[in-house]
Amino acid sequence: MAPKRLYHPGDPVTSFTAEPGLVLSPEDLASARERLAEGRRPGSFFAPGCCHSPDFVTQVPVLFRDRTWDVMRTMSIRRAPDLSEEVREELRSLLEEIRA
Repeated sequence: MAPKRLYHPGDPVTSFTAEPGLVLSPEDLASARERLAEGRRPGSFFAPGCCHSPDFVTQVPVLFRDRTWDVMRTMSIRRAPDLSEEVREELRSLLEEIRA
């Protein structure tokens, strides 16, 4: 039985401040943690004494254009199927860069 998810790795999203991003898989999140800084933007998940545990229902890891990542609350992001191809390509190349 597949786990329930609201967002899937590779989905284009925007934060509520209109910053475009790409949903990360758990493996890509581990790579991003090693190579990039955490953005700590408004709407990211924060709870004192509690670690990030992305479940794609309440916490979603997102890679942003400014070369940062955040684990966002689902109520702070929206699907963005209308992102321009230029932005999508920029995010994909950044994702390939952190995978290498």
